[in-house]
Amino acid sequence: MEAKNIHSNSNQEGWNRNTELCVDLKTILRSDRRAKNNKDYTGVLTHDGREHFTFVETQPTTAKRNPQLFKGKYITITRWADGSLHPNFRPMPADTSVEHYAFNVYRELLGALKGLVEKN
Repeated sequence: MEAKNIHSNSNQEGWNRNTELCVDLKTILRSDRRAKNNKDYTGVLTHDGREHFTFVETQPTTAKRNPQLFKGKYITITRWADGSLHPNFRPMPADTSVEHYAFNVYRELLGALKGLVEKN
């Protein structure tokens, strides 16, 4: 089996990374007066000016204990209340070889974590 270079396309696995520098961000929150560190908020982010963004927190339809951050063909990744990421295996297709399955799990996990984990 030939391995493909997964680093050749920065948008692989559906992640489009960008860092906006020197912007003003207005937050309109329901649950907190100010945004708290490492807390996830559900809402709508609008780029409403050259260097201005507005985030409006929406009312949750259903409270999820561990929100799902990534859902792929082979794995899902959830964030627990303590902020840690937890990869979970999805059911293994019956018509695939072990080598093919393991390689695709590796590729999907690598792509998902690159999109979720910032470099220190």
